[in-house]
Formats: sequence, C-alpha cells, structure tokens
Amino acid sequence: MRKLVVVATLALLSAASSLMAQDTAGQAAPAHKPRIAVMDFDYATVRTSTSALFGTDVDVGNGIARLLEENLVKDGRYTLIDRKMIDKVMAEQNFSNSDRADPMTAAKIGKLLSVDAILVGSITEFGNETKKTNIGGGMWKWGGNGGGGFGKSNTKAHVGITAKLVNIDTGEIIAVEDGSGASQRGGLSMGGNGNSWWHGGGGGNIDMGASDFQETIIGEATKAAVTDLSTKLDPDSGKIGVRTVVVEGIIAGISGSQIVLNIGTRAGIKVGDQFNVLRVTSEIKDPTTGQVIRRLTNTVGVIKATDVDEVSAVCTPVSGTDFKTGDRIKTVVQ
Repeated sequence: MRKLVVVATLALLSAASSLMAQDTAGQAAPAHKPRIAVMDFDYATVRTSTSALFGTDVDVGNGIARLLEENLVKDGRYTLIDRKMIDKVMAEQNFSNSDRADPMTAAKIGKLLSVDAILVGSITEFGNETKKTNIGGGMWKWGGNGGGGFGKSNTKAHVGITAKLVNIDTGEIIAVEDGSGASQRGGLSMGGNGNSWWHGGGGGNIDMGASDFQETIIGEATKAAVTDLSTKLDPDSGKIGVRTVVVEGIIAGISGSQIVLNIGTRAGIKVGDQFNVLRVTSEIKDPTTGQVIRRLTNTVGVIKATDVDEVSAVCTPVSGTDFKTGDRIKTVVQ
C-alpha cells in the first residue's frame, strides 16, 4: 500500500512539474516579434517651454523616441528598425517634421520600411512645477524655472508623453498609451543643483540616455515617463498582426562560402532570415506574344542571411551546394 502511495505521489509531482513547464513556456516571448518603427515625437505643444529651458530650440521629440527605442529593445516584445533607415526614408519622401505625428503619413513610411506597425507620439508636458514659499502663505506656479521675489523656490520636473501604434495598411490606430513621470527630487533649477548642464548651443538633438542628462531632475522625469510608456506598450505587441512578406531576389555574387544577394533591408530582409535558392530549368513563353509566362525551377538549397544593408545581403549555406550567380531566391519571412 505504501508503495502505491509513493508511486501516486511521484506521478502527481511529475504532472505538476509538466504543468509548470508548460506555463513557463507560455510566458516566453513570441517566436515572431512584430517589427515596428518609432517616429520622432512631436513636441510643438512644449516647444516654447523647452526652448526656454535649454536656451535654444532642441528637438526633444527625437530624444524621447531614441530613449523609448532603447526601452522597447530591452523589454523584448518588439523588433525595432534602425533609425538611420527612418531618417533616410523621411528625407527621400520629403516628409517634414510636422508630419511626424500624423497616422496616415506614418502608414506610408511604414510601408516603405516594410514594418508591421509604426509608432507615432507627442510630448504633452515637459517642464516643471515650482512651489514658491513666501511669508504669509504659498503660491503654485507652472512653467519656467522659478525665479525672483522674496522667498525660496523648489522645483520638481514633470514629463508627459502619448503614443499611438498605427496599422500601416489602413492607417488605423491599433493602440493608444500615455506615459508620465515626475522627478523624485526637487531643486532650485531643472538641473537639480542650479548648475548649467546643457551645452548644446545652436539647437539640434539631445542624448537623453546620457548620464549627465539623466542625473538632472528633468532627466529623471523623462526617464520615468518613457519607462511608464514602454511598460504600457509591451502588452500591445499582441494586437499587431505580423505581416507575411514575400521576398524575391537574385544571387549577385559568390565568394567562398559567402553568397551575396541583390536585395537587403528595403525588401524586408533581416539577419537570420532563410531563403530557398531556385534555379530556372526552363522558361515557358506565350506563343503569340513571346513573353515569358512561367519559369520552371528546381530547388538548389537553403541559405541564411548573416549580414544585411539597405540594398544587399550576405548569406551562408544551410543546405545544398553548387550555388551560382543568377540563381533566384524566394522565401516567406516574418
């Protein structure tokens, strides 16, 4: 009897372990993460206050976007496209910064980038709340860095941002999330200790991931707002349908084990994608027009992308041999 009890107990423990393993596996990141592009955030609403803060016009929308990209990559729910590609497409298509928060413009850019969705956003608050203590009572003031008068000012920084995930086929907004952050510390200036920390003069972008910025109270609030937003965006990855992209190209050259294709990231290729290599055995032509209506092929093997730029990809063999320049490649990549 005791033996039966032991066997039954072991069976229950085994079943429990199996269920726990299944549950852990269920929490794993999806095999195919949605591929998105993050546009620079629109900062028109806070442009006046940021210019006063930095002493010049600084593109805080670009800084927010870069910081958000870093967070989303670390969270592991999305695949992020390289920012240089976004800037290049924006320039080629003559899109202005004023278009950065427009869902329809974003959808057009998303199609050119071959992403599953595109994220647009805006900065709704970027400044400070100043509490000035005077004899006989207190006074709250929103805006600048405090200043003048009799008494002592204590500043806390606040940042608010909002983001939209956009379907690139329809321009439909898939999800909307807000992020907000406030500094845990206060000080006499947005720099925390009254010291000058911004030396950008002449405008441009700002590295919000830099330690000297994040050590300021406005940097502390910015980091908190972006963290809040990225945490809220993580579950939204499940709302994005991963697009099926059919990729076709030609082997442009071979050097040893390196096989170079005539297509790259513009066609939707990324490192790790695999391709069937096809060799044309015959072409069927329309007897009346002479146009090729069908190419018959044999599969030579499979290759895998190891290095990719905009217009080409370097691959190595996975299976098969005797690959030749001119062989066609075709696959379905996620």
